[in-house]
Amino acid sequence: MEIKSKLWIEVGGEPVFGRGRRFLLQAIDKYGSINQAAKEINISYRRAWSYIKAMEERLGIKLVERQAGGKNGGGANLTKDARKFLRQYELMEQGIKEIVDKRFKEIFGKDNQQISRF
Repeated sequence: MEIKSKLWIEVGGEPVFGRGRRFLLQAIDKYGSINQAAKEINISYRRAWSYIKAMEERLGIKLVERQAGGKNGGGANLTKDARKFLRQYELMEQGIKEIVDKRFKEIFGKDNQQISRF
């Protein structure tokens, strides 16, 4: 048995950032393309772009720089702010995981032996 937790950030009661949007930004960083990133995480380009716009508006920072297509094709790159935000989110996510794992072991025991039957 193991414990799982989810972390997401909301602004004004609206979700802004979580695991799925982290995967989107990481895929954009990897491929240099919003379209390719959207394909990688199985969403449409339109949905990916709407996520990016919503994140940027709610966080108040520019996350993605786009270059229009053409002869050499377009592209997309994460901004310095996006990279910093990703690092901060990943640190927060890891910290939450450590706290939850520790608490789980305290309550349920190292080998989950403390589970009582009701």
